[in-house]
Amino acid sequence: MAKKEEVKEKEIVEEKAENIVNNAANDSETPNDNGTTEEEAKEKSAEELLQDQIEELNNKNAEINDKYIRLSAEFDNYRRRTLKEKGELIKTAGGDAIADILPIVDDFERGLDAMDKAEDVAAVKEGVSLIYNKFKEFIKNKGITEIEAHHQDFDTDFHEALTKIPAPEEGLKGKVIDVVQKGYKIDEKVIRFAKVVVGE
Repeated sequence: MAKKEEVKEKEIVEEKAENIVNNAANDSETPNDNGTTEEEAKEKSAEELLQDQIEELNNKNAEINDKYIRLSAEFDNYRRRTLKEKGELIKTAGGDAIADILPIVDDFERGLDAMDKAEDVAAVKEGVSLIYNKFKEFIKNKGITEIEAHHQDFDTDFHEALTKIPAPEEGLKGKVIDVVQKGYKIDEKVIRFAKVVVGE
């Protein structure tokens, strides 16, 4: 008797479970208010979600492209402006240097006029010497210094050897014996190599 009741209870439970599954299946296939099934509605909402994401990504992409184009245009303008400023700076710097040389040119012209009328050679020499010292002071103020060469070790970074001759003394081998043309540098940058004769 107990076994029959157990079997009957089992059948009832199975029947209830089957009804629940069938009801769930029917619910998903039954159309809702707008005439679509639940699965179709889920598919539609997934599609709409994807469309929204695509639209959002397209908007972000357009925004990034706009920013890139603006940044590129700004950089081009900056580059053109700095090139123009650099060119103007170079011209102005050259103009400043020339303006500082003009008083020395004036002194030379006065000296040349004085030479024609001068009878005292010592006074002419003194005048030329003053102009020379003024010019040396000018180049010193511009940061231009003379390259030390006479009796210095020959250095290809600063000296240009024109020729080699036998050294008059043992201690002058590999050293600069004579300077044919002085060399100059601004800070450590050579603007003209010293042309020298080297002893061997």
